[in-house]
Amino acid sequence: MCGRFALHTPRGRIASRYFNIQLPVGDVHASYNITPGVQITSVHASEDEPVSFDFSHWGFRPPWAKEDAPTPINIRAEKAATSPYFRSAFAHRRCLVPANGWYEWCKTESGKQPYYITLKDPDRDEAVFFAGLWELAGEGTETCCAILTEPVSPAFAFIHDRQPVVLDPECRWRWLDPELTDWEAIREVAPRMDSSRLVACPVSTPVNRTANDYPDLVEPEGAANFGLP
Repeated sequence: MCGRFALHTPRGRIASRYFNIQLPVGDVHASYNITPGVQITSVHASEDEPVSFDFSHWGFRPPWAKEDAPTPINIRAEKAATSPYFRSAFAHRRCLVPANGWYEWCKTESGKQPYYITLKDPDRDEAVFFAGLWELAGEGTETCCAILTEPVSPAFAFIHDRQPVVLDPECRWRWLDPELTDWEAIREVAPRMDSSRLVACPVSTPVNRTANDYPDLVEPEGAANFGLP
């Protein structure tokens, strides 16, 4: 799953490097503990705009759903194309959620140990891109979104059994393409980032508190004691 992540690379730098956008895209303060229910960065595309950097509420609910309908933050990739709740967004409203890494918790004899999964070589890869779906959130232009998840890569199976769908940045344009609507074709153009480009490090437990948000949260703690691969 993906319930917490970090984004400290400026949005403008991501827009310039990955999408050749030189105009301001509304940089925000770095966040090292992004939690559900807040506005997060999402990259959209439309017929009128090849790519745009927006803010979306992290919690998905189609505009036709009732007010008491669920607002999931994660969507299982296995059912996104066929579920009535998600299939229209999967076909027409896909997005990318940029991040520097995400957190998962591993069950141990002494409790849950948080891990931070991030880029092994930040000079090569400045951000990871989670595959997401978005919808309009009621009236106006406000949007909501959720992150797709899938069975975990073997490299990180010792932590958790699922993970966000982390796309290879090379497929970013095709994933966003609003003219690509066939679900089988969409899946064919969505290769995952090779897990060898990522690394998992145990971090300190203050990340467990959603109120904590500072750079030290992503710093490895006692890596030699946790049997990292």
